[in-house]
Amino acid sequence: MERREFILASSGYALSALGLPDMDSITRRTETALSGAVRVGQGEVAAVRHMVKALGDSASELGGGHARHLAVRYLTQDVAPWLEGHFTEAIGRDLFAATSQLVHLAGWMAQDEGDTPELRGLAQRYYAHSFRLAAEAGDPELSATALRGLAVQCVDLGYRAEAVQLGEACVEYGRHLDNPRAVAYYEATLANAAAQDDDRRMATKHLALSETAIGKPTAAAGDSWAAHYSPGRWAHESGMILSRLGDLDAAEEHLHLALDIHGLDRRRTRAIVLADLGGVRLRQGDVDGAMATWSDFLDCADGIRSVKVQAALQDMRVRLRRYTGVPEAQELREQAARISS
Repeated sequence: MERREFILASSGYALSALGLPDMDSITRRTETALSGAVRVGQGEVAAVRHMVKALGDSASELGGGHARHLAVRYLTQDVAPWLEGHFTEAIGRDLFAATSQLVHLAGWMAQDEGDTPELRGLAQRYYAHSFRLAAEAGDPELSATALRGLAVQCVDLGYRAEAVQLGEACVEYGRHLDNPRAVAYYEATLANAAAQDDDRRMATKHLALSETAIGKPTAAAGDSWAAHYSPGRWAHESGMILSRLGDLDAAEEHLHLALDIHGLDRRRTRAIVLADLGGVRLRQGDVDGAMATWSDFLDCADGIRSVKVQAALQDMRVRLRRYTGVPEAQELREQAARISS
């Protein structure tokens, strides 16, 4: 499938995801499970949540390309029979919610693994299925998070109108949540989509709303995807939104905030922030600062299997071509080439 054909199919499917849930599914399954089906309790739910954390921690450190096959195998061989098993309605809702997170993780891994039609299609289908599971479980936070995944994918593919529409949908789902980090997560998603759509008014409005939310005290971190949206991650995303809006000084300040004050303990995430900061510094005319930051980026990037890291490596190499007479620039390009190979 050509890239343009995929974008059209992807965006249409993403929008149709809003109508996918079968809200009576869990109730019906408690009444129609086959006699030989496995019995499912809180132990199985806890197992899914544990695997989501373990696999998610690995992917956050080393990139989505490292362990996606493990997540998919666990989903298809272990979790799938549980979804068809005997469970109470309460257990069913917990199981569907936990599985939604696992499916979302598989989608994120596919999206981060590579920029091919096959992987983009896999990610999009996983996100849509994650939304369905979350909605059937009655979990608005997980529903909103799945829609966010679809919105971010549309942003990456340049499908701006759909990204804004999906961003608005995830904000609506999360509007009444008593979780400031989740609210900040979804508001920043809409701000990013609006910035990519060159809608400064909308982007500025929702960036301010996300800043207000992230500044509020939060309860102990839960196990949801949004619960891990730290002030550091917010500062990074906000910095790149501000960069898109042309405010490079504020963008640099936010990226420094992400790295130095709040800290980012995942190597993949830190590498991407360093790459972005180097790009912002170069746009400001600070060539030495950009190269120093990119040197740190390369130290972080080695061994990470992530399409975002690979794209950042290529972007850096292209931008440094204009500095052919600068030995440091040539050394960075050669190091980036070794990491990319």
